[in-house]
Amino acid sequence: MIKLLAMSLRLLVFAFFCLLLPQFLFAQQPMGGRGGGNPAQYNIGRFYGKVVDETTGKGIGYASVQLTGMKWDSVTHKLQKGLIAGQLTEENGDFSLENLPIRGDFTLKVSYLGFASMEQTVTFGIPGGGPGGQGGDAPGKGGPGGRPANGGQGGRPGMPSASAIDKDLGNIKLSASSELLKEVTIEGHGGQITLALDKKVYHVDKDGVAAGGTAEDALKNIPSLNVDVDGNLTMRNAAPQIFVDGRPTNMTIDQIPADAIDKVELITNPSAKYDASGGGGGIVNIVLKKERRIGYNGNIRTGVDMRGRVNLGGDINVREGKVNGFVSGNFNQRRSLSSGATDRYNLVGTPLTNVFQSNQGRNDGFFAMGRAGIDYFISNRNTLTLSGNYTGGSFKSYDQLGTKADTLRNGEAFPGESYRRANTDRAFNNYGAQLLFKHIYPKEGKEFTADVNFNGSTSTNTGDFNTTYYSKNLLALQRQQGTGSNEFVTLQTDYVNPLRNGMKLETGARAAIRNYRSENNSFNYFNGEYLLAPNFASRYKYTDQVYAAYATFSKSYTRWGYQAGLRAESSRYRGVLIDNNARFSNQFPFSLFPSLFLTYKLNEEDNIQLSYSRRINRPNFFQLIPFPDYSDSLNLSRGNPGLRPEFTNSLEVTYQNILNKDNNILVSAYYKRADHLITRYQQLQSDVVQGREVIVATYENANSSTAYGAEFTVKNTLFKIVDLTSNLNLYNSIVDGTNIAANLKAKQFTWFIKENLTVRLPQSVTLQLNGSYQSRTAFSFDNGGGRGGRGGGGGGFGGGPSSTAQGYSNPVWFCDFSVRKDLWKRTASITFSMQDIFRSRISGTHTASTAFIQDSWRRRDARLARVTFTYRFGKFDVSLFRRKNTRTETEGMDF
Repeated sequence: MIKLLAMSLRLLVFAFFCLLLPQFLFAQQPMGGRGGGNPAQYNIGRFYGKVVDETTGKGIGYASVQLTGMKWDSVTHKLQKGLIAGQLTEENGDFSLENLPIRGDFTLKVSYLGFASMEQTVTFGIPGGGPGGQGGDAPGKGGPGGRPANGGQGGRPGMPSASAIDKDLGNIKLSASSELLKEVTIEGHGGQITLALDKKVYHVDKDGVAAGGTAEDALKNIPSLNVDVDGNLTMRNAAPQIFVDGRPTNMTIDQIPADAIDKVELITNPSAKYDASGGGGGIVNIVLKKERRIGYNGNIRTGVDMRGRVNLGGDINVREGKVNGFVSGNFNQRRSLSSGATDRYNLVGTPLTNVFQSNQGRNDGFFAMGRAGIDYFISNRNTLTLSGNYTGGSFKSYDQLGTKADTLRNGEAFPGESYRRANTDRAFNNYGAQLLFKHIYPKEGKEFTADVNFNGSTSTNTGDFNTTYYSKNLLALQRQQGTGSNEFVTLQTDYVNPLRNGMKLETGARAAIRNYRSENNSFNYFNGEYLLAPNFASRYKYTDQVYAAYATFSKSYTRWGYQAGLRAESSRYRGVLIDNNARFSNQFPFSLFPSLFLTYKLNEEDNIQLSYSRRINRPNFFQLIPFPDYSDSLNLSRGNPGLRPEFTNSLEVTYQNILNKDNNILVSAYYKRADHLITRYQQLQSDVVQGREVIVATYENANSSTAYGAEFTVKNTLFKIVDLTSNLNLYNSIVDGTNIAANLKAKQFTWFIKENLTVRLPQSVTLQLNGSYQSRTAFSFDNGGGRGGRGGGGGGFGGGPSSTAQGYSNPVWFCDFSVRKDLWKRTASITFSMQDIFRSRISGTHTASTAFIQDSWRRRDARLARVTFTYRFGKFDVSLFRRKNTRTETEGMDF
């Protein structure tokens, strides 16, 4: 009897509990259509799943996952479509979207670079209303969608189960994509190189050879690019413009740590959207590392090379709510060893004289780079970004130069020998700031950006030169001192508006203003003190300005499309020689620069593009000032104030064949013609300061140059562990300088090949081998006359390339190697690398004229080994700084 009563009591309690449970659950949720409910209280749902590669089934890390649906807008008191939640997938492809509304239909969109975007409708399957109904997610009166569900009254929802609001979406499969008039990319196994019709993208963080080095080490491994031993950069044998994060910079490529670079973009034939300066050399855009992932992430790294030079660095990025901040720093020590020689045979004079030089050099020092910035997300559609950077360094050089030079005495040639020891100190500072505003319109793809970019730099140098003349038993002491400053401001605005029926309009304007000042003085030691040599001083300043506006229009059809653009630019410069107040100015005419791109999709695997552009190469100030540079008394240079701009018309046809995800080929055929080519020209002139005939390098406008060639880039993945990228460039050039001197016409066929091989071995070991060979080359690697910086400038007048019709560069080849071991589930890695493992990277030139024949060669940092260690950390958490109350968040879910 007692047992029967106990059982009856349990059944009564259980029945009473079942009756109260629905009321209890309903009390925890908003009051449906009663107008006073809080829609946020429905946010207890969760979608989760995994994004995978359709071909391999492997998870895709850092894919974008977005969930959109109808949201209640408390301002307009209406339902509006908007973003509900979003995140990037984990490294294995997993994602989890939490705190979601449990009613209604949603759109899940998943996208990743190189794959077709995927969209699908998802729902928790809980009925109970739609927009404006009593069962909907927004307060409102009864209407369509407000029918009672599961016994609910007046639109009240039925009871959801725990499994219903925690839904597994399974594996979301993405397939490789190819879209017309958009970047067609193939990225297998997270490879180093992404190929596209309009540009190539090289991922530097995957380059083990460049780890712990500078941008020089990274750029020389990239297809289409070459870097000589002096750090001068060329793309298809012409000097390109160098941008950092899409904007001009004062930094040279030896001042940018490779570890700070995310990727490098190569644009061989830029459209009217880009700066028209730089002639036919194209654009190299160095994109620095920056993250916007929610939570925090970063890395620290350190390394040492075989000469005991260390490198240190670190990055951290933090994002919470409306603020995203990043800080990075690098410290690099350097010890560079170099050697070289120059032989010159003079062909005029009686008797003939010769000059032979050989040198050994060592350069010790360091440079440090720091960057910081903040993104403030004013709203979903407005972002303000402020960032700054600083790079500073100090180097000491020790050079030994032996010279054997014939001198004339009483009509006879006497050999003379001298030995010069040079100790120089050089220090530099680069600093910059950027302010960017970006507005995104509700229409997809429509946006407006405006930014101000400032770059400044200062430099100082002091050199002591002690020369012993053995034939005269004489010791000569000289000193050179110099300072310089450079300020570069760019203002730019861009507007993109996708129109209907596949049309798009892009417009923008840009102003670039540079102020430059330089002072170099020479001193001779006499009677116990250094006295200024006024004839050898050089002090000047200049201002140059470039103003531009552009517009492009594109139209996309089913299989083909086009983009037509027009850019207008005008420019002027003013220069002053400070000592005598001599002034120079020129205003280059208003010029138009059209561009046209036609793209045709042959099928899903084959795409072809035809592009045309017109560009300009303005002479820089160093090429214009008519006074000689005496920094090397045996190799004088002088500008030409009568130089005119050089205009280049470029035509390129590009074909891409995507054989499959692991194999594709990119073929380009190109033709360039430059009128009024700015060419470097050496001739024998009388120098009143030295009182003798000397060889002087100056600049002239040659009639024209014609260049045409073909480039083949093939990317293959073999046996799923080997990535091989091959780049072959065949190039023919003709320089017509017959307007300068009779028969001054040079023809040269050039070719170079570059191989990048990556092998992924077991135990997370990766081998990398890079090799390059370049044949005899017609164009010199000069970048503005020797008075400018290494590696090119950032537009305007500061970095104009020049060519020569008097010689060629000798063939050169080299090979680099690295091995990388990933540790601790790929949160860390250690890399060993060696550059120029066969000591074969020797850069040489041959120059010939009616006055002389000259051969030179140089070698720098052969067989340099380095070890680098990197540790990565991070946590992707939407509530990084908010303490979670697990009990509160799960309360009411136990039922």
